[in-house]
Amino acid sequence: MSVIPADGAGEGGLGTASGADGEPCDQIRLIGLRTKGFHGVLEHERENGQDFVVDVVLHLDTRAAAGSDQLADTVDYGALARQLAEVVRGEPVNLLETLAFRLAQWCLARPRVQLVDVTVHKPQAPIAGTFGDVAVAIRRRRVDVDRTDPSLGTSTPVEAVISLGANLGDRWQSLRSAVAALAATEGVTVHRVSPVVETRPVGGPDQPDYLNAVVGVRTRLAPEALLGACLQIEAERGRTRDVRWGARTLDLDLLTYGDLVVATPGLQLPHPRAAERAFVLVPWAVMEPAAAIPGRGAVADLALLAPDRDGVRPRPDLVLVVP
Repeated sequence: MSVIPADGAGEGGLGTASGADGEPCDQIRLIGLRTKGFHGVLEHERENGQDFVVDVVLHLDTRAAAGSDQLADTVDYGALARQLAEVVRGEPVNLLETLAFRLAQWCLARPRVQLVDVTVHKPQAPIAGTFGDVAVAIRRRRVDVDRTDPSLGTSTPVEAVISLGANLGDRWQSLRSAVAALAATEGVTVHRVSPVVETRPVGGPDQPDYLNAVVGVRTRLAPEALLGACLQIEAERGRTRDVRWGARTLDLDLLTYGDLVVATPGLQLPHPRAAERAFVLVPWAVMEPAAAIPGRGAVADLALLAPDRDGVRPRPDLVLVVP
């Protein structure tokens, strides 16, 4: 991993962080991400899998991060690496060109990234004879991806719902700061918040009780970009994923995005467990009594049937507000 700054970066904002063509010339490079996948047109490639190697170069302006020394002002390349690896391990495709474009989508879901170079190597490609490597390299700008796939952005705001949870550290401050961070995200407007509830953990190891809430937003971001923003907010507040369903400083889950129903390696909508969790459904039903989860039914009805309903306790002393 390397960060290549533009001339003058970090010098009090003097100068520009773009090249002669107007594109950002700072770079964050993630090189040699090796992951097993099952992509290819041949049957044995789909059955046995093989290693793929991914290189990405993110083009962005790093001066804000240089001045603040805060992760919020740059890209969490650790989180991005995990997501790219999940895409490679996920749903098989026939062509490297398709895989490269999917990876570019996730890179451009980071709001600060304006341009990305993605190279996908297939060193074990089924080619007769001796060869060193096979690779497909693409360059995509944010506007290129938006034109290619209209689902990646919208000029008309979409209603989305995001759940919040925390059970480590200052739980209340974590929820408040998450709402503020969502409101500060470009392309996102927070327009309603639920009551706060305290809940017993569901699944996972022994851990403290959670504070939970639900937030309604209007957004022009694509669902991938909105999810990426949520993951970055988590990372900025110390979220780690060492243990599944383990304790966490902050958890943001994208529950719904309009009526969109999708299942890809990196995105499932509606959230696959939203219809079963009282700690999501109970505050959501209060915030939006007529809400429904596409394909599952009314939130208020689902809340009555949720198996963990008895573990949800109102916290009227804690009141989130719309920023």
